[in-house]
Amino acid sequence: MSVEIIQVPVGEMEVFCYIVFDTETKEGVIIDPAGDANKLVKILRDNDIRLKYIINTHAHADHTVENETIKKATGAKTVMHRLDDEFSREPASIEWNKKLGFEPPPPADVLIEDGQELPLGNYSICFIHTPGHTPGACCILIDGNLFTGDTLFVGAVGRTDLPGASFETLLQSLKNKIITLPPETIVWPGHDYGDAPKSTIGKEMETNPYITDFILEDE
Repeated sequence: MSVEIIQVPVGEMEVFCYIVFDTETKEGVIIDPAGDANKLVKILRDNDIRLKYIINTHAHADHTVENETIKKATGAKTVMHRLDDEFSREPASIEWNKKLGFEPPPPADVLIEDGQELPLGNYSICFIHTPGHTPGACCILIDGNLFTGDTLFVGAVGRTDLPGASFETLLQSLKNKIITLPPETIVWPGHDYGDAPKSTIGKEMETNPYITDFILEDE
């Protein structure tokens, strides 16, 4: 019995999409289906995965663009933090998504809050609210694996010059919610921007300048 993770780079913005499933029950989720829907559906079918949820770490359309296509193909429910579900329909958010060439995502089927858990086979999905990149951005913890979206990259963090973003809020999220996790927690970022496709909390605390210079230096 274990959790298996398939990391798939998709779309034009180097987004990492994740297919995560319980190898015993074959129940799975997909995190941030940002493109290449046919490829993603094929992976699900080739691995006999019964998709339960389509989870978005945040509401930017480069992470949500294939929500409806995957939903129609699998019957899975879409999941997003309540604040980003609301934020996605605000004029500033709609305008930003259209600049990216996308329509905003439809309302989510399941709205979650900080600390909420959803079942995944023999495991649980824990949602950690980490605002800063967007008001409702979340990191998703599954069996020691942290899917960080655009909150934390390998060696960097997400942009905070966008509507609804705040650098100070992002730093507080990292300080209070992320670096408090066990150092061996595996970090799976939302974009392929770093020198490696994944990291750990411990490594980021040693090498990520946004943590070492802005958070740890002040302690």
